[in-house]
Amino acid sequence: MLKTWLRNASLALVVFFSALPSVHAETIRLAVTDLVGLEELQREFGEFRSVLSEVTGFDVEFLPVTNRTAAVEALRFEKVDFVLTGPAEYVVMQKRANAKVVVGFSRPDYFAVIVAMADSPYRSVADLEGQKVAMGSVGSTSKHLGPIQALADAGVDPLEDMDVIHTKVPVMWESLKRGDVAAIGMNHLNFLTLRENEMRSGGMQPGAFRVIARGPDLPNDLLMAGQHVDQEAVERVRDAIVENSDALVGAILTGEDNRKYTGMRFIRSIQDSDYNYVRSMYATAGFPEYSDFIGD
Repeated sequence: MLKTWLRNASLALVVFFSALPSVHAETIRLAVTDLVGLEELQREFGEFRSVLSEVTGFDVEFLPVTNRTAAVEALRFEKVDFVLTGPAEYVVMQKRANAKVVVGFSRPDYFAVIVAMADSPYRSVADLEGQKVAMGSVGSTSKHLGPIQALADAGVDPLEDMDVIHTKVPVMWESLKRGDVAAIGMNHLNFLTLRENEMRSGGMQPGAFRVIARGPDLPNDLLMAGQHVDQEAVERVRDAIVENSDALVGAILTGEDNRKYTGMRFIRSIQDSDYNYVRSMYATAGFPEYSDFIGD
């Protein structure tokens, strides 16, 4: 599914991005891979864009992208300069667009969990064999690839031993409570938020849920630059972000959905080998073309 999605989206986007205008010298275009539409970009990252423009001296413009593949193609066709993206997308960008790392966005408590109901018979990953397990969108680091690898690390083959279903997070949550699925795989912080909302709304208490597996902390989100971006511009943006860290973190946290970045810090030094675990995820999920270990 992911392979077909990547291939079809790439072909369609060649025509789209070829028709876009070029970027002016003192303007940089910024995309965010998990947000669709200019309105959503402005709501979540509008303040960040303003502060980034102020500290770098660049005029920062948003370029909305429809999905993760669109961001890769935008970099390849030099129609976006910088992309804020997750670990899974980083691996694809390195493979297909030879993008440059600007800075890492270190997120605390960023890992995948496998959750079952506490009163269910599913007390370990082995108990899930032959059962339905729901996960998030295909290609998501913490809602698909992370849970897939957490299952594999616990000794099962998620592609052969169970029926993996992809759906939206609110749908999988309700499916778990109804017993339509044996377990769900998701981001740890998503789980905590859903559990808290459940309690506040008069629903189930936190003790109604059981985490039966978790993955290791995931690598950093990243601000990437296209291969076409001058190295001096990359350094200018990197230095400005690191030197104005508090202001930029505060700007990011004005977005409601960006609470996942609470407690974050910018990381200047990123090693490609940190993402080899993500490459293992791709292999486990059945996409070996993104599993090559590049190293440092």
